[in-house]
Amino acid sequence: MEKTKQTKKISSSFIYFFGAFGGILFGYDIGVMTGALPFLQRDWHLTGDASIIGWITSSVMLGAIFGGALAGVLSDRLGRRKMILISALIFMIGSILSGLSPNNGQIYLIVVRTFLGLAVGAASALVPAYMSEMSPAHLRGRLSGINQVMIVSGMLLSYIMDYLLKGLPHMIAWRLMLALAAVPALILFIGVLALPESPRFLAKSNRLAEAKQVLSFIRKPEEVAGELEQILTTTKREEKALKTTSWSTLLDSRYRPLVIAGIGVAAFQQFQGANAIFYYIPLIVEKATGHAASEALMWPIIQGIILVIGALFFLVIADKFDRRTLLMLGGTMMGLSFILPTILNAFVKTHPMVIVVFLCVYVAFYSFTWAPLTWVLVGEIFPLAIRGRASGLASSFNWIGSFLVGLLFPIMTASMPQEMVFAIFGIICLLGVAFIRFCVPETRGRSLEEIEQEAAGKLKVSELDTDYDA
Repeated sequence: MEKTKQTKKISSSFIYFFGAFGGILFGYDIGVMTGALPFLQRDWHLTGDASIIGWITSSVMLGAIFGGALAGVLSDRLGRRKMILISALIFMIGSILSGLSPNNGQIYLIVVRTFLGLAVGAASALVPAYMSEMSPAHLRGRLSGINQVMIVSGMLLSYIMDYLLKGLPHMIAWRLMLALAAVPALILFIGVLALPESPRFLAKSNRLAEAKQVLSFIRKPEEVAGELEQILTTTKREEKALKTTSWSTLLDSRYRPLVIAGIGVAAFQQFQGANAIFYYIPLIVEKATGHAASEALMWPIIQGIILVIGALFFLVIADKFDRRTLLMLGGTMMGLSFILPTILNAFVKTHPMVIVVFLCVYVAFYSFTWAPLTWVLVGEIFPLAIRGRASGLASSFNWIGSFLVGLLFPIMTASMPQEMVFAIFGIICLLGVAFIRFCVPETRGRSLEEIEQEAAGKLKVSELDTDYDA
């Protein structure tokens, strides 16, 4: 008889909280370099060396490109939970090694941060997949949005830590800022030790009793049998495909539209330029005002507060509005926020801080649209047969965009006005709106199995068009 490994009931709140806690790692590392960079520049005399600044900042994203893809493949074999634990360990080691960087060890820091990026990329792929597989369809947007709350909370935490540590000698301040990232990684590791595996992964691995027990933790008793049967139906239908799944499977005509939609959304989120703000806001303020970047560390905190408020607002509206509607609204306003300062400057000389105000508007709309919904869509749009590989590939494309933005932004602003650089990002935002309009299906309120069946033409759209307001 099949036995379960988990006998003690785990509360659904605990599962959802620590299931999404990996976002803290993602967010902390996005934010921490914002404050550490001005001190690192001063310590290693890098001011004006745009290429080295870009490489140190973006090296995490370089590692994340590979971390997302590897985690996607390995999570299909080892499970989501085990891979999150491995990611937390890598993150702890990489954070401590970053803080121990030798003086003027540019190459050392780039290599260590690339290693650290493996964990960041893995977390960005694994957490949405885990959360979407644990969440009921009518709450999936809201519960997956907890991941975004964790990300922006990690960013705000890093901004606050940077601000509190700025009074230390510059050679100590940036090292401590980077090393303290090991603390949330340790908390994540301890919390995930108590988490169950995804019921869909368990069912796919023929561990049915465990899958049923996990569903009993997170569903009403009367829902367990029906959902398990639905999962098994999908699993059986895909069983043959699962045995022969390879990267080429992503190009199969059954899956190609959803693969393009998921990867496209993930790529557009980064090419729209958000991380240029999050990584370089002190330097942006320095260029706009002439004041030292190390004295502008209150601005990241302001951006972090906006992000947290926006992420919490998303939890309220997540399952009340269609995904596509929110993404098109957000993309339009983000694009205008980037383009308008350039237009205004063409007709009248504006105050240098005008661009920073418009960046705050951008962050506000980004915080409750593209920031959380990208990962909601990545977690729910891919069919079971390709979910691990496709979500990993989407994460990798997201990190490719983040890597290129992090690397090229300081080089671009060194060669052209900041307003022009942001105008380019604004055009990309509007192209993203067009992509959503024509290439991305609506997924709100539909089970993962229904999304897959509809994409395969096995369900009529009319059967799914129901009011799913939570």
